Amino acid sequence: MTAQPSITAATTVAPNHRFEIGPVRYPKLFGANTVPIPMSDGAVLTADILRPGDGAGPAREPLPAIINFTAYNKMLNRRAMRWHNTLRRLSAQVGGSDRRRFTARDVLHTPAGGILEPFVINRTAVLRGYVGLMIDVRGTGTSTGSWDFFQPREQRDYLEAVAWVREQPWCNGEFAVTGISYGAISALITAGLRPEGLRAVFAIEAGEDQVRELGLTGGVPTPGMLVWILAVNGFKWLPSVSGLRKAGITRQFLRDRCADPASWVRHAVEIGLTENHPDSFLNPMWASKLARFEDIAVPTWIHGGWHDVYNRSNFRMFDRIPLSGGAKQVLVDDSYHLTAGSGFGAADSPQPIDELQCAWFDRWVKGIDNGIDRYGPVTVRRQGDGKWMRHSRFPDPAVQVTKLYLDPAHSGTAPHAGTDAALTAAPNEVESRLPLPTGRARLSSNNTGVMSMGIALLFGSRFGTDDRHAEAGAVTFTSAPFTVDTVVSGTMNLRLRAEAAGTDAFWSVTVCDVEPDGASVPLTRGALLSTHRAIDTAASDYRDGELLFPLHPLTADAVLPVEPGTPFTLDIEINPTEALLRAGHRLRVAVSRTSTPRHFLAPWRRRRIIGQTIVLDPRDPSYLTFLARAAE
Repeated sequence: MTAQPSITAATTVAPNHRFEIGPVRYPKLFGANTVPIPMSDGAVLTADILRPGDGAGPAREPLPAIINFTAYNKMLNRRAMRWHNTLRRLSAQVGGSDRRRFTARDVLHTPAGGILEPFVINRTAVLRGYVGLMIDVRGTGTSTGSWDFFQPREQRDYLEAVAWVREQPWCNGEFAVTGISYGAISALITAGLRPEGLRAVFAIEAGEDQVRELGLTGGVPTPGMLVWILAVNGFKWLPSVSGLRKAGITRQFLRDRCADPASWVRHAVEIGLTENHPDSFLNPMWASKLARFEDIAVPTWIHGGWHDVYNRSNFRMFDRIPLSGGAKQVLVDDSYHLTAGSGFGAADSPQPIDELQCAWFDRWVKGIDNGIDRYGPVTVRRQGDGKWMRHSRFPDPAVQVTKLYLDPAHSGTAPHAGTDAALTAAPNEVESRLPLPTGRARLSSNNTGVMSMGIALLFGSRFGTDDRHAEAGAVTFTSAPFTVDTVVSGTMNLRLRAEAAGTDAFWSVTVCDVEPDGASVPLTRGALLSTHRAIDTAASDYRDGELLFPLHPLTADAVLPVEPGTPFTLDIEINPTEALLRAGHRLRVAVSRTSTPRHFLAPWRRRRIIGQTIVLDPRDPSYLTFLARAAE
């Protein structure tokens, strides 16, 4: 592995620094599509390979490779890239917002930031001396076999595929792995397996634990997982017919698809609908699908978004990777799952993401001292003002533990809410009970914006920058106006004293920045099923004795009963964020019993959730714990 640099504050560079990637070295690109890669058990993966070259043909010298594993059918991605240049040009003409808040304009502006290149094969990098590969994972696209996401056999495929790449005459034996979402998780899993020749990772919108974060958030299934599984299954029935014939695997492909026509669909439905299904809890099967972050030994770039479906774990992944200096980086934008890189390339923002990826690989694969190891190592776009911030670690090192208590007094700021209450500096003096509204879930919410991966923002501010419509089904707790500009940075914990009329209760929490005009802008969120309130104290985060990030085991063995009518206490983990709350703004915590379409409560579970109440007891107060400081 290339030696890691020693980074000091004096040598760091600004978030909008432009790293040199050099001129185009090769004038042409040469593609080979649906190239077969045999696996040891007889399955065949297929790859699209893009090589640089000139009028005489592909480059004659061996080059390092950039490998991207996908479950989303490389042929469809390849065809979509025909429109890339036009789409990038048109989106640049739309222009983004001032980025104080992420808006519909920023969704439309996304392609201008260069994200489509690393989603498929980064031609910006290939033209500068790399070979790019996109490989359909087992059972997807035009690859044979049966799909079972991230399972140990698929992980073995990663190792066998990269070994095949290293043996090809056009590869010099060194390679990097990359990807977005599924591909990013695959890249991190590959890195944790430490294959020979791996030199760097560039992971965009990945998750530390995709089941905890998306599939079973707070112990409750997410409908989006079934939608995703159906989409992958649909794509796997659209192979490259000519590619199958050329690779000689048509019969094998049809046999495998007919043997497993709808991978994971029945299993996902059973998890969602069956009472106490074994896989509705975290267990060894789910654990076998995770990356080994502590085993990653090559420079790694992690790119995420505050409103990404995986926004919980960007900094957890960063902290778990045992590298120092600038050899690991984390960059978190104010963005959604499908909008990574929106605004990149603007004067006050990082350079386009395809160039950033090229610069990262130039430094760690080719050994070019371009200064990117002096970036960050923690770079975030702050919500509230859109300013890019650089930190030595996360959260902001200057923040202090802050606590605001849930109070039954009316704040006077939320007449639209199911119940309007307050956040105060001291606990209430008289016990009070606030039942959660039982009305129907509101689809017009930022939860829909998150689960649509940003697309819903095109239909109005209710999906992104104003959650008041959704708060009609919530109890809201709103602070007094801040007297000075205040920075909030890090994770949060909402401690609730509660009571259930049934044998369970579900809690969905959104933390918002309330503007002077009343708009309730979502900053971050969390959720928990009451029977999953047990805490793994050794794995949770504390500061100054205060719990800031409660880690819930979510296992069958850790389930705690709920006795109807008996108060209990629970701590709800709230995902990390960094935001500027201007003087005159307020902080709001909205608590509801539903969060459609983020969570799915099966009929058998809904029968257990009869009613639920927040108990504001001065002897055992409820409060929000977070980290904050006065702004500079």
